[in-house]
Amino acid sequence: MIFEEKKKEEEMNEKFLTDLCECFALLDEGFITFELHFICVPCLLKAASDKEETEEVQKDVEMALLALCCIEENQGIGEEQFLNEIKEIIRHHQKHRNLTQLAYQSAWQFMMDRFFRDTKLEEVLNELQFVRETAKELDALMKCVDWKKEKGEKRRKDTKEELIVLRWLQKFEYFFRMRELWDEEYVGLLSSFVGLFRASRDNYRGISKLCIESLDFSASNRAVKVEDLLKGGTIDAVLQVILRPILDDEITFENCSVTA
Repeated sequence: MIFEEKKKEEEMNEKFLTDLCECFALLDEGFITFELHFICVPCLLKAASDKEETEEVQKDVEMALLALCCIEENQGIGEEQFLNEIKEIIRHHQKHRNLTQLAYQSAWQFMMDRFFRDTKLEEVLNELQFVRETAKELDALMKCVDWKKEKGEKRRKDTKEELIVLRWLQKFEYFFRMRELWDEEYVGLLSSFVGLFRASRDNYRGISKLCIESLDFSASNRAVKVEDLLKGGTIDAVLQVILRPILDDEITFENCSVTA
């Protein structure tokens, strides 16, 4: 259906083609062919670039960005051609704050998934102030979540904010392990992870586990100074995990290596 609609050229219904691409990306969730990649990605980026500030358009933009995140990188394609489009989407949001929290996270996710092998990524992340923006988003999301749970109360279904936090955290393993330059903003980001870990450690093990893993990766990065870990509260957070009284605790078991 995508190919057939694309063949219509001047008579093509762009909205219908966008809907088809979204459905395909969200249902397939994997690698797509070279030909489909060149139809779907530009189509979805165009939809995500719509700057009209209406509720309907905002939903369309969010869906387009979510779908883009589901399309895996195709190494046979020069991905740099998509870099300017996604940068402009992020820049526009930073100026006008027009995206939802989920759409904004999705835009960053698409960029990092696409260009993590590119030597330009470090420069682009600095240009778009990735560290400051991420810390700001995590702090805002943390305030939207009720982390408390009464004794004996069963875990409720995840809220949208909690799921967005998880999506952010899942992108940081490579980033913290490989990052070569650290400054005060990165110390602030570590502080955000520490705050999130402390808020979630009792009632949300999935988030607290990802937080401590990211802090573990930062501690193993030789570019990170001990004073950065102390200032950001990383060492205190890790010690809290290691000194937990429950010996068979999953997080404690998997992160005991940090003490070394």
